[in-house]
Amino acid sequence: MTYNQATEYLFTQAPLFQNIGSGAYKEGLENTRALDEHFSHPHTKFKTIHVAGTNGKGSTSHTLAAILQAAGYKVGLYTSPHLVDFRERIRVNGECISQEAVVEFVTKHKSFFEPLHPSFFELATAMAFNWFAQQGVDIAVIEVGLGGRLDCTNIITPVLSVITNIGFDHMAFLGNTLAAIASEKAGIIKPGIPVVIGESNAETAPVFKAKALQENAPITFAHTNPVIKDSIWKDGYLIHTSTDGCNYKGQLSGECQKLNANTILTAVYKLQQAGFDISTGNIGQGFENVCTMTGLMGRWQTVCPSPLTICDTAHNSHGFKHIVKHLQHIMQNPEFGTMHIVFGMVNDKDISTVLSMLPKNAVYYFTQASVKRALPCNELAAMAKTYNLDGSTYQSVEQAVSAATAAAGKNDMIYIGGSSFVVADYFTTFARK
Repeated sequence: MTYNQATEYLFTQAPLFQNIGSGAYKEGLENTRALDEHFSHPHTKFKTIHVAGTNGKGSTSHTLAAILQAAGYKVGLYTSPHLVDFRERIRVNGECISQEAVVEFVTKHKSFFEPLHPSFFELATAMAFNWFAQQGVDIAVIEVGLGGRLDCTNIITPVLSVITNIGFDHMAFLGNTLAAIASEKAGIIKPGIPVVIGESNAETAPVFKAKALQENAPITFAHTNPVIKDSIWKDGYLIHTSTDGCNYKGQLSGECQKLNANTILTAVYKLQQAGFDISTGNIGQGFENVCTMTGLMGRWQTVCPSPLTICDTAHNSHGFKHIVKHLQHIMQNPEFGTMHIVFGMVNDKDISTVLSMLPKNAVYYFTQASVKRALPCNELAAMAKTYNLDGSTYQSVEQAVSAATAAAGKNDMIYIGGSSFVVADYFTTFARK
């Protein structure tokens, strides 16, 4: 079996959520526990940090991993979804799991897991935990897939739990109120294990406090006890100044990273209190080199300098409030020309709310990603027109980006986003050119 055959087997035998949505979601931990027992409980062989939240999980997880790497630890990193290659999900010190290991996992164990009918994410999680144990990692940063309470990553007992924020997303599974969603995310809070809450509000904070009290878990609200006092853009970086006077140059420069940085640094301080040997220099190195050290892509990433082209994986209203703020800041520059927005979404998101937030004075290139959940570009364009957003439709991300690039002038900017899968199609297509 080749690597392509192995991944195709995973994708077809246990379909990806990104492709078919709810049909790929399995509630409960029974399969996860069965797989975990089959592999002799690999998650008990290393320490873990558990990261949940509506947005910012990826940035937070990757930056924590980079800081720990800089401190000399051997670090596993499990995130989702992948953009180009399945192996992006499972890394050790920034290196993806080998193709050979993926093939071996499928060929050696498929006779066991086939009768279970596991989900794709259950298999990927089992593969990650098994790989981290084989590689002898010191600690692994584990990103929740969906929710928290019933997510298959929730068999771990971490040294620290982090919940970045709560917004409206995946309501069909998690609930229709912020409190209900917070309750699902709070399911990762474990007895006696410290938890950091990045952002909360009057509706979600009581949920976290109650769960922490129930579990006797020390809780810290990062946004009400900020350790970052200021964040400013300078020379392409976001410079974070901590309350103890340190400056950290952030390679991630999107508007949302101001809040993420506060969550991350608060989490690092908790790790230091727990005995992890992390210096100020390690923190700075991790912030400044997170993409290089961990392979993170698609977070307000410059993919072409001329015309300036930015892509970002924000995909819900909670994430887009930061994107729109950044776009408007750029468009206010007197020398700025035209904003070109290549935009597509999947059909189970709060599309209307996102469209209502987008800038009216931009040129739109409505498109659709190559996944079954993608909203057809003509339907998206029709919805957008009701919010006075005008543009043309393109059947593929490649066509939309090519049209935007041809139309953009030297003082213009192209933004590519609306969905992780739009960004994934961009990288898949244009990385080969």
